[in-house]
Amino acid sequence: MTDEDALVFADEETEAPGSSRDLAFQPKWKVIIIDDDPGMHDVTKLTLADFEFAGRGLSFISCYSGAEARDVLADHQDAALILLDVVMETEDAGLRIVRYIREDLDNWRSRIVLRTGQPGQAPERQVIANYDINDYKEKTDLTATKLFTLLCSSLRSYRDIVTIERNRHGLEQVISASANVFELKSMNRFAEGALEQLTALLHLDPSAVYMQKDGAVKGGLAATYTGNKMTILTGTGDFSSYTGRDAQTVLPPDIARRLDAAVKQRQSSCENDDFVGFFEDRAGGVNLTYMTGVGAINPVDMRLLELFIQNVSIAFENAQLHEDVASTQREIVYMLGDAVETRSEETGNHVKRVAEISRILAGAYGLDDDEVELIRLASPLHDIGKIGIPDAILNKPGTLDPEEWEIMKSHTELGHRMLAGSNRKILKAASIIALEHHEKWDGTGYPHGKKGDDIHIYGRLTAVADVFDALGSDRCYKKAWSLDQILVFMEEQRGHHFDPQGIDLFKAHLEEIVAVRERLLRRPAAG
Repeated sequence: MTDEDALVFADEETEAPGSSRDLAFQPKWKVIIIDDDPGMHDVTKLTLADFEFAGRGLSFISCYSGAEARDVLADHQDAALILLDVVMETEDAGLRIVRYIREDLDNWRSRIVLRTGQPGQAPERQVIANYDINDYKEKTDLTATKLFTLLCSSLRSYRDIVTIERNRHGLEQVISASANVFELKSMNRFAEGALEQLTALLHLDPSAVYMQKDGAVKGGLAATYTGNKMTILTGTGDFSSYTGRDAQTVLPPDIARRLDAAVKQRQSSCENDDFVGFFEDRAGGVNLTYMTGVGAINPVDMRLLELFIQNVSIAFENAQLHEDVASTQREIVYMLGDAVETRSEETGNHVKRVAEISRILAGAYGLDDDEVELIRLASPLHDIGKIGIPDAILNKPGTLDPEEWEIMKSHTELGHRMLAGSNRKILKAASIIALEHHEKWDGTGYPHGKKGDDIHIYGRLTAVADVFDALGSDRCYKKAWSLDQILVFMEEQRGHHFDPQGIDLFKAHLEEIVAVRERLLRRPAAG
């Protein structure tokens, strides 16, 4: 009996795979046949023409030599199964292909089954021990049912390997995001990773999307949602490019209708192989998940899907609470700085301009993002110690006498003492700035006459921002200088008052700094 006879005419019963899901829209399992006998290609395709596993059929790719197979394998590394002949143009052509797949292509996912009509050329024990293959079959032993069994076991193994890889990627997303879980970008990555893990764990289509509607998150963490807008916070698969967009404008109309129905009915639903998850958080925000390819889902998996949307929405809600606390802290810092401005009758928004200019300089200096933000938040308190300076000295229109000047200089140490006892990063940084922003690069500043790099970088950068803005503002003891006058002075003081690198960065980013200053100048109201 020939190999073809064994496959086509073996008197054994076959039965359809036990999958009840109608997932015809999912891609077919890719099977590559590598054999120099055209008849083996024909009989394999004929025998498996109606085969399905997990609701997905087969897509065949044929190669008739090891040389031809190399290019095909490089282009189709997502092949689930490779049916590989051993003896083709050379006696070990198939074995060379195994090494090429595993070592050169670094493909450890695809299942490789050796089919040989000449077992003496490649003894089974030797091949199994020395080559990373997943099964070894003599062609004469492959009846239709045995081929069916081989396909089911190979595809199940491939599916589980892909599931593990997807879960690993999703877990990496979750772990990576956890370090900065209260940032919007990290929260989106957290949700994306969790979504990837969930779809992989339940063997679902990887296309899924997570949304919030009608003010579920407001303010700094994400966008402000109004009306019926339903904003996509993260998506996977076909929806991965939709993050930040309105679900009702980018998703198909039938999906949008399903989402609206879930909101109206205030419950999750599963129909037509799709799942729509609904959860309302404590603030009344509506959270939705849409997943495709769910099919006939059991109650345990349904609960898992609902738990996903519930927990991710709670995580976003907690992140928003964190952002509210941080916003309140920033607002208090600005209010304290404004209080000093008001008391000293200085030009409005000085502390905000110093904050933004310090941020620009810190970023240009190469400080990391956290420190850049820290100096932006802390620098508004540079003159907080002036609260302890008498009004007569603080707002004196003329030159201070030596005694008054000593009292005025004490505002640096007063501010430092006010802030240094805090364990909060912002206030600790602010205490450094309050103490050192009047130190000078050449050592002639106060209160301690520090010199060069001994002056903290926060103090050095804030000094540039503070002096630049102060010179361009009206004060009780002087009129505002022109920009040209200020630039001449700043250059003259390079290496004397100011850190030379700070002045170089100031000049390099002058256009941006001037734009910030113009934007934050307080203009008088029309009367």
